Amino acid sequence: MRYYPVNLDILNRKCLVVGGGSVGTRKVLTLLNCGAKVTLVSPDATEKLLELAGNGLIAWEKRSYLTSDLDTMFLVIGASDNEELNRQISADAEKLNILCNIADRPEVCNFILPSIVDRGDLVICISTSGKSPAFAKKLRKELEKQFGVEYIEFLRLMGVIREKLLSEKHEPEAHKHIFERLISSDLVEMIKTNRKEDINSLLFDILGQGYEFENLMETGG
Repeated sequence: MRYYPVNLDILNRKCLVVGGGSVGTRKVLTLLNCGAKVTLVSPDATEKLLELAGNGLIAWEKRSYLTSDLDTMFLVIGASDNEELNRQISADAEKLNILCNIADRPEVCNFILPSIVDRGDLVICISTSGKSPAFAKKLRKELEKQFGVEYIEFLRLMGVIREKLLSEKHEPEAHKHIFERLISSDLVEMIKTNRKEDINSLLFDILGQGYEFENLMETGG
């Protein structure tokens, strides 16, 4: 295995995207979704990027890339269609020990980006180590069908239940059998089909009083 799998916390980190086309747009949106402070460097930009810049959600430097753009950056993504420029970005980042990804060029990256199934707190990453992005995309589409949006609510519920149990001074190890029962039940399917009475019945059987679905979800925001 060449790559070390890791989930990177970029909340409030300064991240640079070079290139304002469709690829750069996707990279910017993913970084924003993860809470990064994004700067875009590009002479031009898509309508979406113009909108983000206009709303103050990203900083846009309307010009060509400069090596000094990497100053203070945590990571950089090269999304330009200029091969020479992308390689320069990679070389500059390497000298400064900055995390660098060049779109579709794994040989000049020190990290690569997986294909992602995003279901809130459930994030499934698929990587072919750069060998076949098309196959990674195919797997992502299959997994998106298998893991629907109901998993967002399911994990919110699991998190609220865990916090409530901990607040009642239960030892974390004592929760293991509780969550094993919840996970092995039909709870996900119940959430998917909005069977709230069945959910409450299940929660009562496993957890007892004080664990009504609606109240728990309100607590979890």
